[in-house]
Amino acid sequence: MSSLRRYRDIIIVVLLLAVPFFFLRASIRRPEEMSVVDRTIMRVAAPLEYVSAALARGLSSLVGDYVYLIDVKKDNDKLAYENARLRAEVRQLKSAEAENVRLRRLLNLRETLAAETASAVVIGKDTTEYFRVAHVTLDNPGVQVKPGMPVLSFDGTVGTVLRVAGDKVDVELTVDSGFGVDVTVERTGARGFVRGVGDRSRYGVRVEYVQRSDEVNVGDVLITSGVGCRFPKGVPVARVNKVVKRDFGMYQSVEAEPTVDFSRLEEVIIVLADSKDCEAKTGGQRRPRAKP
Repeated sequence: MSSLRRYRDIIIVVLLLAVPFFFLRASIRRPEEMSVVDRTIMRVAAPLEYVSAALARGLSSLVGDYVYLIDVKKDNDKLAYENARLRAEVRQLKSAEAENVRLRRLLNLRETLAAETASAVVIGKDTTEYFRVAHVTLDNPGVQVKPGMPVLSFDGTVGTVLRVAGDKVDVELTVDSGFGVDVTVERTGARGFVRGVGDRSRYGVRVEYVQRSDEVNVGDVLITSGVGCRFPKGVPVARVNKVVKRDFGMYQSVEAEPTVDFSRLEEVIIVLADSKDCEAKTGGQRRPRAKP
């Protein structure tokens, strides 16, 4: 039994070695030189070659598609990373550009003011029921800042200095109930007095002492008059958003909103001029401030 198995293995090995030889021999001979055996081998080999070629092409295509998809995934991952990096850079550039615009406008404001100024950065705000105060840090802690000094931004009046502790300054905002400043209507020159409403839910002011005969319309800009020496003349304070013309009394009812967007306030300028010195020179009288 073992000898038959050995002979069988030998025959299989011989066939496995001989068949490729005959296939190769038949495939390299010219058609006119082929024998009957060669033609028979070619007839038998043709379908096998076709099937083998088809399987090879299919396998090659499958492997190629797989490799292609792997490369595409790598490229997509790389592009996604690059896209995210570029978006982050664009956001940083836009933020830097917006900051540069704000700083240039603030610098232009400083150049238009005759008095000495100090710059500061807003670090926080209080919005309690009774007080609307911003906390700022001086860029130059060595400057002499005193309570009552005007605080401005490139959009207009921010408020006045309330307290000073080293390089930290508390600023009473124009919307605080204790704030008040004399103003004129930029378009007509009508006079009035802006006070903060002290409303915790919104940034608003009211305009008092506007004569009933004066022309004031929604959209008019109110600017500082310079009276009382609290603020430089001509600085925007608020924009009128409601006018109620009464049929009686001396004054009309006017409401306004600050020109400064306090929710986005980041940098301010403190005017270092002493209002007492200004009053001594001009003899100006300030209107009494409203009590909180």
